[in-house]
Amino acid sequence: MSVLKQFWVDPYQTELHTTVAHVDGSRVWLDATLFYAFSGGQESDSGSIGGRPVLRAEKQDQDIAYTLADDHGLGAGDAVTVAIDWPRRYRLMRLHFAAELVLETICRELPDAEKIGAHIAEDKARIDFALARPITPLLPAIAAKVQALIDADLAIVSAYSDEANQRRYWELPGLYRVPCGGTHLRRSGEVGELRLKRKNVGQGKERVEITLARP
Repeated sequence: MSVLKQFWVDPYQTELHTTVAHVDGSRVWLDATLFYAFSGGQESDSGSIGGRPVLRAEKQDQDIAYTLADDHGLGAGDAVTVAIDWPRRYRLMRLHFAAELVLETICRELPDAEKIGAHIAEDKARIDFALARPITPLLPAIAAKVQALIDADLAIVSAYSDEANQRRYWELPGLYRVPCGGTHLRRSGEVGELRLKRKNVGQGKERVEITLARP
């Protein structure tokens, strides 16, 4: 079963009125949702369903299961309002897109860099690479190139590449087109000023940490 994912239709929407599709103990499924579940390194949203805090959100094929407190009291067919923590969502969106730009720029500048991990949280993002040389000397130039794309305030396209299989992409027309099912900004300028830092995570591995200059 596939739930209507309103976070793709409008990632800036903060509330949604929907109904409970079915319930299994503490887990609840919805007819439609705007509550993003952890995927591709991007953390889940925080928020509530029918006023009950969501404790966990899990992808299940094309559906999403939400874990609430055991005494949530919801049943199939109940009308509920889904609400998300917007400041957190927006931080995740900005850091997510910043990380995507950093990743694409590094992969173009360093063909020998292989992405081996990523995580986008509310306070910072990180990308891990298999790379035999330190990335530190290259970070200022990489940061400058990424910041130029941000400062250009480019329109970001986000759409389906394969709707039946729920595959999506983001695009800066003429520059990048990248498969991704996350939540995306409308314009690159929303990211603001970013900062890059290298962290040593083991021999042959380089971690680039990404933070934002403003909340």
